[in-house]
Amino acid sequence: MTSVQFAIVDIKLRSMVVCYGPFFLLTKSLPINSSSYATNPTSLTHLSILLLFFINIILQSHILPSLTRMDPISVTDQNSKKKIKHEGAEMEKIKGSVVLMKKNLLDFSDLVASAADRFDEIRGNKVSLQLVSAVNGDPENGNRGKVGKPAYLEDWFTKFDPLTAADVAFNITFEWNEEEIGLPGAFIIKNSHHNEFYLRTLTLEDVPGHGRIHFICNSWVYPHQYYKKDRVFFTNQTYLPSKTPSPLRHYREEELKTLRGNGTGKLEEWDRVYDYDLYNDLSEPEKGPKLIRPILGGSTKYPYPRRGRTGRPPAEADPRYESRIPLLKSLNIYVPRDERFSHLKFSDVLAYGLKSLFQFLLPEVESIIDSAPNEFDKLEDILDLYEAGIKLPDWPFLESIRKNIPSQTLKEILRTDGERAFRFPVPLVIKEDKHAWRTDEEFAREMLAGLNPVVIHSLREFPPSSKLNPKSYNNEGNTKTKENIEKNLEGLTIDEALKENKLFILDYHNVLMPYLRGINKTSTKLYATRTLLFLKSDGTLRPLAIELSLPNPVEDDSGEVSEVYTPAEHGAEGTIWQLAKAYVAVSDSGYHQLICHWLNTHASIEPFIIATNRNLSVLHPIHKLLHPHFRDTMHVNALARQTLINAGGLLEKTLFPSKYAMEMTAVAYRDWTFPEQALPADLVKRGMAVEDSKSPHGVRLLVEDYPYAVDGLEIWSAIKTWVEDYCRIYYATDDKLLEDSELQTWWKELREKGHADKKDEPWWPKMQTRKELVETCTIIIWVASALHAALNFGQYPYGGYLPNRPAMSRRFIPKQGTPEYDELESDPEKAFLKTVTPQMLSILGISLVEILSRHTSDEVFLGKRDTAEWTADKEAVKAFGEFGENLAGIEDRIIRMNIDEKWRNRVGPAKMPYTLLIPTSGVGLTGRGIPNSVSI
Repeated sequence: MTSVQFAIVDIKLRSMVVCYGPFFLLTKSLPINSSSYATNPTSLTHLSILLLFFINIILQSHILPSLTRMDPISVTDQNSKKKIKHEGAEMEKIKGSVVLMKKNLLDFSDLVASAADRFDEIRGNKVSLQLVSAVNGDPENGNRGKVGKPAYLEDWFTKFDPLTAADVAFNITFEWNEEEIGLPGAFIIKNSHHNEFYLRTLTLEDVPGHGRIHFICNSWVYPHQYYKKDRVFFTNQTYLPSKTPSPLRHYREEELKTLRGNGTGKLEEWDRVYDYDLYNDLSEPEKGPKLIRPILGGSTKYPYPRRGRTGRPPAEADPRYESRIPLLKSLNIYVPRDERFSHLKFSDVLAYGLKSLFQFLLPEVESIIDSAPNEFDKLEDILDLYEAGIKLPDWPFLESIRKNIPSQTLKEILRTDGERAFRFPVPLVIKEDKHAWRTDEEFAREMLAGLNPVVIHSLREFPPSSKLNPKSYNNEGNTKTKENIEKNLEGLTIDEALKENKLFILDYHNVLMPYLRGINKTSTKLYATRTLLFLKSDGTLRPLAIELSLPNPVEDDSGEVSEVYTPAEHGAEGTIWQLAKAYVAVSDSGYHQLICHWLNTHASIEPFIIATNRNLSVLHPIHKLLHPHFRDTMHVNALARQTLINAGGLLEKTLFPSKYAMEMTAVAYRDWTFPEQALPADLVKRGMAVEDSKSPHGVRLLVEDYPYAVDGLEIWSAIKTWVEDYCRIYYATDDKLLEDSELQTWWKELREKGHADKKDEPWWPKMQTRKELVETCTIIIWVASALHAALNFGQYPYGGYLPNRPAMSRRFIPKQGTPEYDELESDPEKAFLKTVTPQMLSILGISLVEILSRHTSDEVFLGKRDTAEWTADKEAVKAFGEFGENLAGIEDRIIRMNIDEKWRNRVGPAKMPYTLLIPTSGVGLTGRGIPNSVSI
């Protein structure tokens, strides 16, 4: 912009101040930070929209017409000639297109960002890009790739922002010399605005001798003063470290060094550092001993995978712990910015989160929970949650919340005007039949085709032994139980059934017994459970007996107190059998959420994300392979540490272990082994399959109609085939793998730092052969995608109806002669509901699993990528296309099997097909779909 042009704009701006100044003064007190938005979202949104439209009027009415009437000197200079002279060299013109998303109105943090960036452009501050040569080094700069002249984004000022986050394409023209730059392999970008933007791609068209060159960026770029090193992006080409063009090696190594950081200091939102830390941020010692929990990781007592470091200062009351941030600032918890939710996902999660209101309700719920207000009296009361909603009790704190939350949406949820609120979608488990969940067949089927089908295992001996306390069994009790069980074995003896692999068990005895004394001192009353099942000739499972155990009331060494219950349909015995199944469901729900779901997917995968970003360049083939399977996980986990798994958090409120929840996951991690996370290895370990080279997937299932395993093995094999095809492109021999310095460093750090408490285990792959690499990457992708999908997205379809999967139990089975036993005989439903989760916690639990079970609108499913040009390697693109076709075939087969009456476990009495491992899905509560990564 010339001085004359700038003078004209300056006059325009000064006149605008006079004309529109009063309107700006009206917005002077407008809060513009994210925490203010959280407390007053509706009014702030309305005012900010008005402000944005007001700025738009100013720009379109006053500034843009002036600029469009001006002589575009700079544009003419850039585009008038195809070739120009620069310092004696003939320069070519390379046309390009940059796609980015500006920071705008609905970014929840700076409502004037868009306007500020526009005025930056008026003053001449721009976004510049410089091409970096992949073939010519600069001797004066350590033989780094030669850097071209800066080129600037064109027409930033004239492209108005949409109200919601959206991509905008900008033209850019580079001056380029074939002899000096040659093939561009990277570019340096400098953001001279006041605000960050999300850079998606740069595409160069018709580069002489090279054609189209594409850069995949997908990264937030902050103003340049926030960075110590230039932001560098590489083409979508793939290189092993030793094959990297020499001019790009320094940039590759320096980028990894930046991502590793220096291991010290508080990390800010613009930092791009991936580092490790212990789980020492779950406690709040400032609030007293009730909110202190063990530090997880770094000890033999509580081993744990590592989490991402935030660098927050230590807690003042106890420096062993990291200080926490206030709940309402939870969205600001540090993770590298590129690991945070996209705008679409953030919008969806916030919208779903409105229904939960956890951050407002929990302090009040804690004070009233023991008084058990407004219990469900009958099952119809629970059905009203889905069909009619329920009227919340007239608690004073609810009216206080209403007065302090202006959002109309929240007011609608918290209605106290006599209308009903909290209407939830009907869970699939009761959609077709409201009573089938109570049947023994459905109870057993869900161990094979339900929310947690990864625990059941074959019974190898009877009675099942206890490594905790052999004294808990007596011959008299075992003999009596054996006689009752053998009546239901279709003519077999127990020994015969064992030999024919027809007996199975769901065993939570050993994991729960050490905690029962502590747990049962709280409002929770729980048993250690064992459930024995028989595989019938029609392929379904029949529950034979449920053992409920408690610690000896005198001392642990005196054995245990155990009762065995067998199926009954009528009278008090029938009600007690239903209660016994409920105690099993409570055990299964807590174990599923804390160990199968959180520990074995969310927590165990995070070290792989950190190690990959620290050690494998974006140019590395294994980085390109794994990166889609890490999306959003660090952010989900960080938010979980802030609100779900922390001391006093939601999982402690809604699951039976209470304050012991995370401690139990650390004890379970002692038995975690990486190779056994592979589905075939897991099935063999649990005795649900045997190795069989003649079977399609290398194992033969002992329960042919095991939907999770049948579908899972198909998905597992498809993933493994894809990984094998991909790795073969880059590692023709094992020597290539051994020579890969980044890969070897990645694997070493993953073991020694990411899973440091397991570093000396002998079972870690040595990473010396391509076979080991394929198995490792297949496990990572399986855990992050299919395993997590099987354990997460059924939470609402199965568990949204609390009687089917209660998360807590509040009293033991009543003794004969007590008023509670009389009530059990006279009003079985009321007795059942008094035993399981109370009303308010039911509502909170349903709200939580509804949020966790939804697919957001930007979900990317297995076999898909968020960009088709994720790599320039045609062989890799072809192999990935075949992977997608393979998954489509699997999806068709699953759908066909679900309508084949031969497979009774696929639908069951609830008429609810098993769909959790169908690869694709739409948005929302679908009960199907495998996202690429551990997310929500």
